[in-house]
Amino acid sequence: MTTRILPAVGDPDAARSVVTLLSQLPDAEPAAPVTDSTQLVDTLARLAAESLDELPEVVLVHERIGPVPALDVVREVALRFPAVGVVLITADASPVLFSAAMDSGARGLVTLPLGYEELASRVQAAAQWSAGVRRHLGAGAELATGPGGTVVTVSGAKGGVGTTVTAVHLALAARASGRTVALLDLDLQGGDIASYLDVQFRRSAADLAAITDISPRVLQDAVYVHETGLALLLAPAEGERGEEVTDRAARQIVSALRARHEVVVVDCGSQLTGANAAAIEMADTALLVTTPDVVAVRAAKRTVRMWERLQVRKAEETIALVNRHHRSTEIQPPLVQKITGTRTAGVSVPANFKELQAVVDAGRLHDLDAKSTVKQALWSLAGELGLVQPAAVPGQQGRTGKPGKQLARAGDRGSLGLRRRTGGR
Repeated sequence: MTTRILPAVGDPDAARSVVTLLSQLPDAEPAAPVTDSTQLVDTLARLAAESLDELPEVVLVHERIGPVPALDVVREVALRFPAVGVVLITADASPVLFSAAMDSGARGLVTLPLGYEELASRVQAAAQWSAGVRRHLGAGAELATGPGGTVVTVSGAKGGVGTTVTAVHLALAARASGRTVALLDLDLQGGDIASYLDVQFRRSAADLAAITDISPRVLQDAVYVHETGLALLLAPAEGERGEEVTDRAARQIVSALRARHEVVVVDCGSQLTGANAAAIEMADTALLVTTPDVVAVRAAKRTVRMWERLQVRKAEETIALVNRHHRSTEIQPPLVQKITGTRTAGVSVPANFKELQAVVDAGRLHDLDAKSTVKQALWSLAGELGLVQPAAVPGQQGRTGKPGKQLARAGDRGSLGLRRRTGGR
């Protein structure tokens, strides 16, 4: 049986060495190396989407893959693609690292400098394990993609552009369509989700920061189940505790939520930290909220460029949402797209704060009236992003942002349908 191997090695010299040795293995079919953690996950996701049989049996992760630490890469691959055997390449062969690698989901460890016999042994063992898992479980969709819902991050170009309102209503729309939804507040020093949804809860994301293995029971203790059905993981009430949530902790938290919910919406605020940078990098969709004014659009451009420099997210992989839009404003969505290099959402949120003021002041954002043009636009956006069940939005046409019919649900105060847009949107 041919063993397909995908090396993830950032250093060109190390990559050549790995590929040279792999090409000497019997029945091995090494792919071209990927150079960073983002490319690795994207490649695996693309292969899984094309065909489950396209996934490699073995993935080799070099200890200096970057920008994400190697053990975190191993953990994410093991969670999202559980029938792929992951082998870590490292110069550290200590029992501590070996134990950490196994805890992260690695199927083996190869020490540097590479030796033919050791590499062949580890690759063969990982490939046999992968083949055994696939035979045992069959060729179902869950085999390739593993446990994992859709992750959407919502970031603000600057403060006050409507990031939290957007995140909350995307989550509410997904929940109203029947999906299990988690709403995570990673605006760690100034998160307002609790205020917007009238919640008082002493647990927060900071309580999970020091836990290396977040079990379902531990996660359940930290999550607040809101009356709407949303599972809320809030920002700490004491802003200084936000520093406890590192990028590694954020990855574990997002992975744990993703494994147990169909949709995970993350409010990342307007400041870039290690924690929300990790979430943005992991996200299936990264939304950047801006308003149609010069200051906000310039801030959006700076944010996108910073994400690119830090290898967090490419501009073309980011969706810009124009909030407080009006036809008479000089800056329109096409100009925002041109300036930032992002793709703008097909929906723009109208400038109508009067609709929001009463529910915001009352801390009952979920009680926003169904006739609200702001709510209709945000729930339309949820449909465009694919966060709602397709059957729940009659007439919706994929992810094109085209409008469909409104749907009212018993017990819900809003409509899940897509509001028909007029010219200029």
